[in-house]
Amino acid sequence: MQAELRFLFNKQSVKAWQPRILLVARSTALLSLILALTACSEKAAPPQAPPPDVEVAEVVVQDVPVFGEWVAQLNGPVNADITPKVQGYLLTQHYANGSLVKKGQLLFEIDPRPFEAALDHAKADVEKAKSALSKATNDVQRDTPLAAQNAIPQKQLDDDVASRASAQAQLEAANAEQQQSELNLGWTKVYSPVDGIAGVANSQIGDLVGTSTKMTTVSQIDPIWAYFNISESLYLTVAPKISKALLRATIHSNLPVEFIQANDVPYPEKGTVIFVNREITGGTGTIQLAAAFPNKDAILRPGGFGRVRVQTTTTKNAVLVPQAAVIEVQSQYQLMVVSDDNKATVRPVKVGDRVGSNWIITDGLKPGERVVVEGIQKVQTFAAQMPESAKGGIPVTPKPYAAAGGSS
Repeated sequence: MQAELRFLFNKQSVKAWQPRILLVARSTALLSLILALTACSEKAAPPQAPPPDVEVAEVVVQDVPVFGEWVAQLNGPVNADITPKVQGYLLTQHYANGSLVKKGQLLFEIDPRPFEAALDHAKADVEKAKSALSKATNDVQRDTPLAAQNAIPQKQLDDDVASRASAQAQLEAANAEQQQSELNLGWTKVYSPVDGIAGVANSQIGDLVGTSTKMTTVSQIDPIWAYFNISESLYLTVAPKISKALLRATIHSNLPVEFIQANDVPYPEKGTVIFVNREITGGTGTIQLAAAFPNKDAILRPGGFGRVRVQTTTTKNAVLVPQAAVIEVQSQYQLMVVSDDNKATVRPVKVGDRVGSNWIITDGLKPGERVVVEGIQKVQTFAAQMPESAKGGIPVTPKPYAAAGGSS
């Protein structure tokens, strides 16, 4: 009985307290939810990052030379194909492949024995012709007084005179043959016609070489010429000066020409334009020029490619910014301009020629303004994270830009 009363009492107590228990539980859950949301809100809103550090450069205005660059190919003024003038077997090669040679230096020697024998034969023919001429001359001298005295027929004297003329002609022919034999013997030794570099020999010792055999090539390389083509419109701007030079029988110009080698390293020696070709190429609308460069150390070689760089004009009061400051997006150009209150804004601009490490801005920028050179990516990242800060410009902390070499 007592156990039943205790059970009823507990059951009734629970029913009586149930509304309060539920109210407390709901209040506790609501409080926990509010605390959780507050914590999330505080976690989602970290303290705002400081403006990014950037390096800025002030716009420079000055007169700058404008240069043009064209692809150029090197070649020697003379590229002599070494071909023997006689046929024979190659005995010796007297130079190292690819070495520097002097004008008149012996390069190859062909077996001279057949030509020595031919020369000896020619000399013998000369002596024979001399003897025949001597006999014919004596006959004329002997028979002349006899014919005058009618001691011999006149026809005999006439025959003597004809024989003397024939002997004289045979002697001249024999002398010519001897000279030709001497030339042939001399041509068994092949010499370099110019100072330059001799290429790899195409003929080996023991080969039968002849007048159609190109044994090697010797290229004159000091000076060496760089051939390049300019447009017809550019040519017409300098055509009056070229015409005056042609009237003086020279095309040499005092305008320095720079050669940029294939590894983008400028060649230390400056060159000059030495000739302009006779015609404008119909297919390309260009005309060929050549510039000569000193090349005593044989650094530049025939066939090499590079670029020639020539000053074409001077731009007055050009607006310059470092090339690193220019942003190119789909062939459109922009700059990050920093205002007096240190806020950066993106501004579209138009660009001109590149001058050294700078770029000429033809439109969209004023003298005295500042542009971001280093830190453009940091500004873009900051703007993406803090879009509300972009109103009226993106705050930045500017510092002076130090260009390579210490110039600003």
